[in-house]
Amino acid sequence: MKAMTITAYGESATFEAADLSKPTATQGHVVIRIAACSVNTVDTMIRSMGADLPLSPALPAVLGMDFAGVIEGVGEGVTEFSVGDEVYGCAGGLADIQGALAEFMLADSKLIAHKPKSISMREAAAMPLVGITAYEGLERAGITAGQKVLIQGGAGGVGHLALQLAKHFGADVYGTGTGEDQLEVIKGYGATSIDFAAEKIADYVAEYTDGAGFDLIFDTVGGANMTNSFEAAALNANLSSTVGLLEIDLSPAHFKGLSLHIVFMLLPMLSNQGREKHGAILAKLAEIVDAGALKPLLDDEVFGLENVGGAYDRLTSGKAIGKVVVDI
Repeated sequence: MKAMTITAYGESATFEAADLSKPTATQGHVVIRIAACSVNTVDTMIRSMGADLPLSPALPAVLGMDFAGVIEGVGEGVTEFSVGDEVYGCAGGLADIQGALAEFMLADSKLIAHKPKSISMREAAAMPLVGITAYEGLERAGITAGQKVLIQGGAGGVGHLALQLAKHFGADVYGTGTGEDQLEVIKGYGATSIDFAAEKIADYVAEYTDGAGFDLIFDTVGGANMTNSFEAAALNANLSSTVGLLEIDLSPAHFKGLSLHIVFMLLPMLSNQGREKHGAILAKLAEIVDAGALKPLLDDEVFGLENVGGAYDRLTSGKAIGKVVVDI
């Protein structure tokens, strides 16, 4: 089978075409003919950082975590899927698991679900990692109807799905961004847009929450921005973050009684514990998509398998609006 491999790590690392053996179905796994694969920030981090990230695969490696495709082979013990089923998932491209930048991929059946019927393969491939992250972040923070919810980075990969899911769960939703394109994305999903570069936290907290603060904040920006989330939070609020790699003074969180939830979506894949939860979340997301309440945003640029490097560069450039997808 045709695949794109990486043989060295670094900022300028390139992808090379290779002819690899087609996988065969094993116990609990399925073989999928890949139709599309999306690029996530963690994929670009693996390419540039290599061994500095403990989850990076040994070289030569086939990257690509997210995918959509059609099942071509079913291993022993798999009862939920059949040959010909259209599926999607996040099931490889790290550690010792082959990724989706190839014509075929072996995937743990616990990490996939039937593809939403109402969207394309390209759109489905854009969803798994960011969709699971968005769902888990809101779920762990205990989202309920009627809450005032702030999504930091509302136009990003995780953020734009979190906006829609929070609306679906009945929340009053707000999203931060800057620039006309980002603010239009946020407003387009029915949320109130907040320009973080132009509006002071105290001002928008006063305007939108009467000074009380937001009940739930999902900080997809993280890092130093977490202190801004502390400031915008209500007393006893819940915060979820996807980026907790920093040293930070928790005093503001202490004096507000905040609860902080760190979401590391790749844990089930890396630890081989709780993988079935990802399949279950993907199944729920498919239902929400097919009910018309959730739709991924795709970047306008189109890439084929032979131009994977261009897709990675597009994401790292910061110019993409929506998920970058590679057609296999």
